[in-house]
Amino acid sequence: MLYFAYGSNLHHFQMKRRCKDSKFLKKINLKNHRLTFRSKYRAADIELKKNSIVPGGLFEISKSDEKKLDIYEDFPNLYKKYYFYYYGKKVMTYTMTKKTSFRFPTERYLNIVKIGYKDCNLERKYLIKALKGE
Repeated sequence: MLYFAYGSNLHHFQMKRRCKDSKFLKKINLKNHRLTFRSKYRAADIELKKNSIVPGGLFEISKSDEKKLDIYEDFPNLYKKYYFYYYGKKVMTYTMTKKTSFRFPTERYLNIVKIGYKDCNLERKYLIKALKGE
């Protein structure tokens, strides 16, 4: 199955450790969404926003990888599954169940996301906007 990562799972080493079968395919943009950080965990989330994009990594994952991600993402309590189509192919990602207000991420978490942006060769300007709460 196809999985879209936009937060700490962009970090290739961490993703491989968490999901042994995962394969990074390429970077893609999720249109009409924006990146934000929220909840008591101060973790990444996406929300609808017209004319905005969330850059991320497209991964191929196995059923067992998906089960591991479900546990890591605290599905269905903290995150729920969100599906979209990319060139006719169904893609799964996670989005938070409760849309609390913006919370700046911890330094440790943010550093993992920054490495992930490098690993996937993503444009940092979207991350910078999200950190400003834009």
